[in-house]
Amino acid sequence: MSSDLIVDVSSTEIVTALLEDKKLVELNRENSEVRFAVGDIYLGRVKKIMPSLNAAFIDVGYEKDAFLHYLDLGPQFSTLKEFHQQASFRKNKLTSLSKITSKPDINKEGKINEVMKVGQHIIVQVAKEPISSKGPRLTSEISIAGRNLVLMPFSDRVSVSQKIKSTEEKNRLKKLIQSIKPQKYGVIIRTVAEDKRVAELDAELKRLVARWESLFSLLTNAKPPCLLVGEMDRTIALLRDIYHPDFSNIYVNSSAVKDEICEYVENIDSEKKKIVKYYSGKEPILSHFGIEKQIKASFGKTVSFKNGSYLIVEHTEAFHVIDVNSGNRSKAGIDQETNALEVNLAAADEIARQLRLRDMGGIIVIDFIDMHKNENRQAVYDHMRKAMGADRTKHNILPLSKFCLMQITRQRVRPEQHVDTAEVCPVCKGTGEVTPTILFTDDIESKVDYLFTELGKKKLTIQVHPYVEAYLTKGFPSIKTKWFFKYWKKVKIEPVATFQMLEARFLDENLEEMIL
Repeated sequence: MSSDLIVDVSSTEIVTALLEDKKLVELNRENSEVRFAVGDIYLGRVKKIMPSLNAAFIDVGYEKDAFLHYLDLGPQFSTLKEFHQQASFRKNKLTSLSKITSKPDINKEGKINEVMKVGQHIIVQVAKEPISSKGPRLTSEISIAGRNLVLMPFSDRVSVSQKIKSTEEKNRLKKLIQSIKPQKYGVIIRTVAEDKRVAELDAELKRLVARWESLFSLLTNAKPPCLLVGEMDRTIALLRDIYHPDFSNIYVNSSAVKDEICEYVENIDSEKKKIVKYYSGKEPILSHFGIEKQIKASFGKTVSFKNGSYLIVEHTEAFHVIDVNSGNRSKAGIDQETNALEVNLAAADEIARQLRLRDMGGIIVIDFIDMHKNENRQAVYDHMRKAMGADRTKHNILPLSKFCLMQITRQRVRPEQHVDTAEVCPVCKGTGEVTPTILFTDDIESKVDYLFTELGKKKLTIQVHPYVEAYLTKGFPSIKTKWFFKYWKKVKIEPVATFQMLEARFLDENLEEMIL
């Protein structure tokens, strides 16, 4: 399976699209000024203690206070407080965690008001981004994620991913990390670290430790709420989690971001640096790779997937509902049970893709087409588990009920991806009335005349629907040719497939749009 990553960088946001076999499976939009991303480490202030919830609300600078539960404090919370006190003391220049005296772990059954008080300054990390009307969800069990390793300050444990099956490899990695890690640091060894060399793991461990120790000096003058250590931008974070040796291409339309990605790829796989390519085409990068079209087809309420079958996707505050429909699909000689099984198996693949693409979290209820045989319901359940195998987000799938309902819980750490697929008509502006089509080309010509004779433009580009482009450029002499001999200036006609029939856009010689 080939994987391509497309990165669209603009002045306001960065869009990353992951394609598997040319099919869009993940889409991320990151605002250029994004804050409170998962992994960001903040210095916050305890705003309110809620004994009934055994939790506290923390001011980290968001419009709504962030939520921190007692169970998210982590066993080494007392040691974290000691570290903060020493690091923030002006005369004490802390250079290593080994100088911190470890405190006893906090009681798992303890109460929030036993370990913190209102007004206290506290180091926290964003575990869930703000979603809907809720503020960020926090944790005090700090972790710094890398590609192969996850660094856990204040812990001495070394654990290995359960997905690494070889006991011999697990023991090798565990002994290796125990021999090179600094004191007072724990490490989680990720699945991709399998068969990695000592030098590579040691270099990454040093980078993670340096990243954590960068906040030592910041704490001296820090006043809450403030950001201490930001998670790397989401493009690199996404690449860190999804990159694998089978990656075919990474296309970027920004030379600066391309250099950042090149540097990162070179660090983890020097031979793959050449797959990072700069896109310099005139057509928008998402349109060039067919992503815009896939977005419009994939984010609506109705999603078609195979031979007329389709999904109905509904969202509520509590959960998501997906209804599977066979549509007008029919095959001669196939009974209803077999037909239902085929549609349900194909639907499972599309639903797994939709969950990743929309980043749907919480409870998802799927209404499959009724099947009466237990073995068919089991087949759909097994197929769904296989289809969800590529989903990195934690999830749990329950078998189909006798009514062919399936429940899935999927961890929600970021707001769901939402794209409006319905558009307001740019011609009528939603009024339902347009100018007579017979006058459309006359209207375009009057604007061309105004731009050339009144504004003195030397060159003009007109973007229109492909049908209109053909009308203006075909024939002899064409309307475009007549304009050239009339004004002795060049007019370029560009077809844009996404335009409405009577939509037109005028660009000057600098390709900047002119509002007329």
